[in-house]
Formats: sequence, structure tokens, C-alpha cells
Amino acid sequence: MEKEREREEAERKATLKAAGAESLPEGRNGVKIHGWEIESKNRSILSSLTYEQWGEKLQTSHLPEMVFGESSLVLWHLESGIKIHFNAFDALVGWKKEALPPVEVPAAAKWKFRSKLFQEVVFDYDYTFTTPYCGSETVKKNTEGEGNILNQENCNLEWEDSEEKIDIAALASKEPILFYDEAVLYEDELADNGVSLLTVKVRVMPSCWFLLLRFWLRVDGVLMRLRDTRMYCSFEKNANPFILRESCWREATFQSLSSKGYPSDSAAYSDPNLISHRLPVVMQKTQKLKLPW
Repeated sequence: MEKEREREEAERKATLKAAGAESLPEGRNGVKIHGWEIESKNRSILSSLTYEQWGEKLQTSHLPEMVFGESSLVLWHLESGIKIHFNAFDALVGWKKEALPPVEVPAAAKWKFRSKLFQEVVFDYDYTFTTPYCGSETVKKNTEGEGNILNQENCNLEWEDSEEKIDIAALASKEPILFYDEAVLYEDELADNGVSLLTVKVRVMPSCWFLLLRFWLRVDGVLMRLRDTRMYCSFEKNANPFILRESCWREATFQSLSSKGYPSDSAAYSDPNLISHRLPVVMQKTQKLKLPW
């Protein structure tokens, strides 16, 4: 068994080396490849104290049941210092700012949201935690000659509208996967009335990296909402480096799907990968970020 693990580790290192990549130092989960440092963290949910502190910072008494506040995905372009990263706090800032009206829940299901017996349930906030979040951006550069790190937080990078599309079919090629991970940022079961889930996953191959940030909402018997952000960066050396970012928001009521002959049972909609094509697109755009080289 030990020899088998050693053999697999040797093969993994050889595959990384052949692609011009290397693992991050021990204790960190990720890879360094073609000028990028890509790292993911999967951590436990917030402690009660930190949970309360987040509520104070966000000026709300409502947060998802499970917030994985220390989980993240970071993609750092070392040459330019551009850092694209994903975390729960910034996503919840987006939820608070968008402040969508609460989704109406059938009267028969409202009682599930009570925290106390006979408590009146009043939805005066977006209890689905829907967010327009598509990632955070900072610049993190080494200062000249001193080896110090200079952070410029919350910078606005110049994303341009683009007609280009991410070639999803090409991503299905037989390239070896050098690194893959998925992090849950937050989750809420809506008092057993559905699911609200924000995740980010990344895949690194010899030719590119690709990620998917997904917000998935199902309010049983009422509504489904899917907000996907995909990002892609090629390592092709003969081209000016850039990142493509595709955002696609889909939404449908159970009633509208039922009228088209689709099932009205919530159990038929447990996997967004299988049913996303049934949900009409409500917003779609592609943007491009050119990287200095």
C-alpha cells in the first residue's frame, strides 16, 4: 500500500514537471504554473463568535446556516500582481447590497422558518442569500528590492465586454488534470424548504486553468435560480495573455416549468447540472481581462 502511494506521488510529480508546474510548499493545497500561483483552502464553518462578528460587520442578524468563512480559492498572477480570489464574506457583501425582495413561500411551509413555537414569520430580507458576486480582485506585488508584499485591496480591474466564448468542448479533452478542488463558501437548507448553496471549483491543466463559481437556489415548489460565473485562462505562449469571464444567470418558477410539461416535484431538481437547460436565461455576458506580460 505504501509503495503504491509512493508510485502515485512520483507519477504526479513527473506529470507536473512535464507541464512546467510544481506543487505549492507542504501545508498548502495548490500549484504554481506558467506564472500563476493557484491555491485553495477548505476549512470548517465559522465559530459562534466569528459568526456574530460577521453579522455585525455586515449589519445583519441573518446569515446562512453554514458559512465556511476561511475557505477560499486564490489565483495569483505573479508578474502583474493581479489576484483573483473567492470568499464567503465578499459574496455576502454582494447579497446585502443587492437586497432582493424575499421569495414568497407557500403559507403551509412558512412554519418551518420559525425559531420559536408560535413565532410569527416575517420575511423582511432575502432569506435565499442570492448574490451577484463573481469574484474579488486585488493587486499583490513584491516591492522593489525589499521582498516586501504590497497589497492594494479592492481594486477595479479593467474588464472589457467581449464576443469571445469559453470553449467548453476543448476543456473536455484528454489533458491530464494537474490540480482540482472545490470549496463550499456557504450553504443554507432554508429550514428544510430547499437549498441555497455557493461553491467554487477549479481545474488546472497543462494548457490552461478553468473555474466555476456557482450560486444554486431551490425554494421547493416555488423557484429555482442559478447564477454561474466561469473563468478561463490559456497558457498559450504565442498570444497576449488574458482571462475570459462568462456570467450566466438563469431562473424559473416551478409553475412555469410545470406548464411546459416538466415535473413539479422538487426531487426532480436536485442537481443543477442536469436541469440548468430548462431554466431560461435572465442575464448573460462575457468579459475579458488583458494581463500585462
